[in-house]
Amino acid sequence: MRAPIGDFDHATPAPECLGELTAPVAAAVRTWSGSVPSDRILYVDTDPRWADTAVFVEHYGRDLLERSANCVVVAGRRGGESTLAACVVLSTTRLDVNGVVRRHLGARKASFAPMDTATGETGMEYGGITPIGLPGDWPVLVDAAVVDLPYVLVGSGRRRGKLLVPGKAFAELPGAAVLEGLGAA
Repeated sequence: MRAPIGDFDHATPAPECLGELTAPVAAAVRTWSGSVPSDRILYVDTDPRWADTAVFVEHYGRDLLERSANCVVVAGRRGGESTLAACVVLSTTRLDVNGVVRRHLGARKASFAPMDTATGETGMEYGGITPIGLPGDWPVLVDAAVVDLPYVLVGSGRRRGKLLVPGKAFAELPGAAVLEGLGAA
């Protein structure tokens, strides 16, 4: 199948390649129940050597620069309590951790979660974390610009491979909240 964005040799519906995904991502695809059918979530094989955004778009297509999203794990703290959340923003923007994220979580302080926390709690590889398959009790904050795109490139749970996901599917993830201004220019 031809990928709807990017210059990839082949795109495979995620339900047909569960073995390429980490266990939590595969489980989420297996039990997918959103209005977007699970076979519209596509997996593309990528070389982890080209993971850096500038190199990635040179190799896989310049159109991906405006259609790629990062999934960042943050920790919000208030009074000794800590809340982990995932934030999905376009790769051309910066996550507003100290403004939109902190306020939405009701936290006194918010920061990027340490790598070992992010990978340990998600069961995913650093550099490949995706909002699909996160722990069910996590808030998933999604920038409105992500939801507006027909397809978005995001991690697959591993550094090798990416998912192409219809933007509106992000709004239907467990714990999702679509927020204006989550990603700042």
